[in-house]
Amino acid sequence: MIITLCGGGSTFTPGIVKSIALRKDELDVDEIRLYDINEERQRKIGVLVDWILHEDLGLDIKLTVTTDKKTAFTDASFVFAQMRVGGYAMREQDEKIPLRHGCVGQETCGCGGLAYGMRTIFPMVELIDDVEKYAKKDYWILNYSNPAAIVSEGCRVLRPNARIINICDMPIDLMDKMSRMCGIKDRRELQYSYYGLNHFGWWTKIHDRAGNDLMPTIKAQMAKNGYAGEDSGLEFVDASWDQTFRKAKDVYALDPNTIPNTYLKYYLFPDYVVEHTDPNHTRTDEVREGREKRVFGTARQIIEKGTSEGFGLKPDTHAEYIVDLARALAENTRERFSLIVPNDGAVSNFDPTAMVEIPCIVGSDGYE
Repeated sequence: MIITLCGGGSTFTPGIVKSIALRKDELDVDEIRLYDINEERQRKIGVLVDWILHEDLGLDIKLTVTTDKKTAFTDASFVFAQMRVGGYAMREQDEKIPLRHGCVGQETCGCGGLAYGMRTIFPMVELIDDVEKYAKKDYWILNYSNPAAIVSEGCRVLRPNARIINICDMPIDLMDKMSRMCGIKDRRELQYSYYGLNHFGWWTKIHDRAGNDLMPTIKAQMAKNGYAGEDSGLEFVDASWDQTFRKAKDVYALDPNTIPNTYLKYYLFPDYVVEHTDPNHTRTDEVREGREKRVFGTARQIIEKGTSEGFGLKPDTHAEYIVDLARALAENTRERFSLIVPNDGAVSNFDPTAMVEIPCIVGSDGYE
């Protein structure tokens, strides 16, 4: 099996590669390919990925780092898409221009989200065409590229027959937090009902595998602290996310019958968001100062000193979720995943063609 990461220069790439590598036998993966149009950025990430595969884990998985489409996609079984069209330079504009005019500045919502979506649709369509040309006929594109709601809608309209599944890790990250609220170690234990658009949805039911209703416990925590409980791990997140997880308390209060996605704050409390956002220091700056600095600093350390001492990479929810999905498709596990798919009656009083985010069962024939 060949897995290609499109957007190989992303700082999320090392975590995804390590998650793939740790499950090498489950996926029977022979080769991992990194593909990006930014050769310099990808070269540095490639050094770190090579170290993870061959020094840290001592595996014989082949690594290919390329900017050539044919090399990247030929005979690939899976393509993990995580492109950021325009890079962080344009993300900064998406966030800061609206704020200068008193509007929400965010990469997936409002003016900035629309601009980012318009930049991304056609490169995404081009990717689909390239994969269709070179990859295996039963390929799957698993797409993390934001803004997922707009991008998935563009793909539905322009390439309706593409073998692409659009996903987002936000609901999964929140289910991690909800499982900890209930003393459950693994979010995969949760049985749930969820509906909405990407970054605009609600949980209506959450049970454990024994059928116990977990909603009362979660609601009590949401009413008290939002997603910022004692065991939430917020000491490791950036200031903007800390604020978002705490603001979920007020979002929840608007409809105490459901549990909300954090991004609803941008729609339901836009004035609050603008007031509490520094127009000169947004999420882009936090990423540059945090994850970007840490990951590229480690790559530089490996190049200069031959060691990654102090890095200690552990795959996060973002990495594990996309690999879980690939395994479900490859091994026909029939597991439940939150996916962005055509509504087709799932939400009965909503446009049947809309791309909604709902639970689906995934196996070798795709999703249902």
